[in-house]
Amino acid sequence: MLDKRLLEDVLARTMSTGADFAEIFVDYTRNNSINMIGGRVDSITDSTVSGVGIRAFLGLRSVSASTTDLTREGLMLCADNVAGAISESKAEVKIHLTSRIFPNINPVKIVPDTEFKSVKIDLLKRAYFTAKEYDPAIVQVSATLMDVDHQIQIANSEGLFTQDRQIRTRMPVSAIAERDGQRANGSNSPGRRMGLELFDIFQPEDIGREAAREAMVKLTAAYAPAGKMSVAIENGFGGVIFHEACGHSLEATSVAKGTSQMCGKLGQQIANPKVTAIDDGTIANAWGSIDIDDEGTPSQRNVLIENGILKSYMIDRFNGRRMGMASTGNARRQSYAYEPTSRMTNTMICNGPDKNEDIIASMEYGLYAVKMGGGSVHPMTGAFNFAVEEGYMVRDGKICEAVKGASLIGTGSEILHEIDMVGQNLATGQGMCGSASGSIPTDVGQPLIRVRSITVGGRA
Repeated sequence: MLDKRLLEDVLARTMSTGADFAEIFVDYTRNNSINMIGGRVDSITDSTVSGVGIRAFLGLRSVSASTTDLTREGLMLCADNVAGAISESKAEVKIHLTSRIFPNINPVKIVPDTEFKSVKIDLLKRAYFTAKEYDPAIVQVSATLMDVDHQIQIANSEGLFTQDRQIRTRMPVSAIAERDGQRANGSNSPGRRMGLELFDIFQPEDIGREAAREAMVKLTAAYAPAGKMSVAIENGFGGVIFHEACGHSLEATSVAKGTSQMCGKLGQQIANPKVTAIDDGTIANAWGSIDIDDEGTPSQRNVLIENGILKSYMIDRFNGRRMGMASTGNARRQSYAYEPTSRMTNTMICNGPDKNEDIIASMEYGLYAVKMGGGSVHPMTGAFNFAVEEGYMVRDGKICEAVKGASLIGTGSEILHEIDMVGQNLATGQGMCGSASGSIPTDVGQPLIRVRSITVGGRA
């Protein structure tokens, strides 16, 4: 990482034309992955990202630039580019940085980047061959072990000088089943902000077995019917609907510009009273957790919706200026090459008052969505369309046959009111969220919930 005195000089140069705030973000990241397919190691990839982003504000103007030249000359040139875009006036500035050390809430026991590749490959083989040998119908398996060691350093004109190290490990496994000309796929990809001790929590065999099990269920499933019906959405990655259809609408990235469906609704009831939702970056070792955000603000637990009432947004420093509100520790960026903006960390619907068994028993006819997949959402209207990866029909309160090809169609504002039962088995699922500041790790989550009525896409 860079010397404090050098950073003081670069900040002073950035402020030299009248900026009222300046910031330096130093990024050094190691990305490692090993992939198995066809019964052998197919690829081993190691890469390093290293660079600096410099940003300055003047009122509601923001100017940024980045460089991979970490010499004094390269950094000063980058600072000059930012300063020149702010103004042509000259100002005498002196910066003094004071070091701050924030608590580490995400301890790591085994740093993946320092372990022998043979150890990683053995872990990968355990998942791969368990999936491949699950059933003769499993014709193809792909398994990857990936880890990231993301080290950042942040300095700003308010005197902040701090750093953080974020290590994450994940094992995605996918399986394809084939029989009588029909094919189906299954997947499983747990991850945490921790090292190889991840596999003390998730045995590689269990990861592979779950991917293959899902593929086999879908192989024999009938097509889902279409129409409006009650839908029970299971915990874990089921929370992706809240994340996409509602979470992005609560980020200051869109709220500050007036392009969110949630603008101006603080204090209003926007959901069923059973719904409480949070964004919490302080959960120890969770996939989306951060000790500090990418502006150096400590992470915190933000209650977004409480008993159906909108309580807060997720806010970064610059959009907070526009809104007249303080940062909530949600400024995030993929790397030095992106400007930070407000993003989610671990976003979830909290446990509710209903027993899980009562949720299914309450459904005369509907769909039980065990696992959600990808989809699309319009951030301004909240209109969404999400695939159901694993689903079952429910009749007279009983889970019946497996179905495939189902999708859930609606809008974020509507679904929040239609959630009329909230269970008690909160769990999370891991994903990579793409937005204006790049792709970042986020957790989504919820307990089992019931949506009273929603449009299900399928075969009529």
